[in-house]
Amino acid sequence: MKVIVCVKQIPDPALPGVLVAGSNVLRREGKLILDDSDSYGVEMALQLVAGAGGGEVSVVSMAPNGEVSGMRTALAMGAGAGVLVSDAGLAGSDALTTAKVLAGAVRRLGGADVVLTGTESSDGYTGTVPEQMAEILGLPSVTFAKSVVVVEGVLRVNRQTEAGFDEVLCPLPALVSVTAGVVEPRYPSFKGIMAAKSKPLETVTAGDLGVSPVGWAGAGQQVVEVVAAPKREAGEVVVDEGEAYLKVVEFLEGLKVI
Repeated sequence: MKVIVCVKQIPDPALPGVLVAGSNVLRREGKLILDDSDSYGVEMALQLVAGAGGGEVSVVSMAPNGEVSGMRTALAMGAGAGVLVSDAGLAGSDALTTAKVLAGAVRRLGGADVVLTGTESSDGYTGTVPEQMAEILGLPSVTFAKSVVVVEGVLRVNRQTEAGFDEVLCPLPALVSVTAGVVEPRYPSFKGIMAAKSKPLETVTAGDLGVSPVGWAGAGQQVVEVVAAPKREAGEVVVDEGEAYLKVVEFLEGLKVI
């Protein structure tokens, strides 16, 4: 079985985000780390290959400055190879352009039985890239997967819903976005970390993939303003003297919950 995982490399979320001077774009310089939400996809891919009795897991990513630190983490977990798309012209790319670029990287690897993604990145939160990729690649798409198995060539997915989950059957090849927490990502071993340094990682440009226009030239949206989140206000303390429930009802009515 061949599985490709889309992984995003992001600035360390433990550090305050910094905007590029004179713009509303997040600065992505220096070392980038593997987005936690994508580590679940990597782990699920490794489990699918193990369950199939063999195969390969590859990763694709789009990042500036040839940065591969986050991809090396995925390789240290057990992925075998990867393709990084990196060039200065990609700065400002929107979700659709990102989907086109990642789809191009998937094609460069020759496609896969299963393409896995996270539901959304920790620094973007559009949640649209997986479905756009599926459309570009001409693949069926299953979103918000809680579990993924392949039985007799058919993909079986438990898809998370507000009421629980739906069991979805899907032909292969297919693209699946997985929710965080569905599996326990393995920690890279020292042996895995050392082995990751020699695993093949190809770096290409958007032009190499035939994707154009990209960056601001190809973006269908523009970030016009970035503001700091408001500080959380102190809550109201209600002393129960027998009628505190009235305050609770009034509060819920104000939120239009009841």
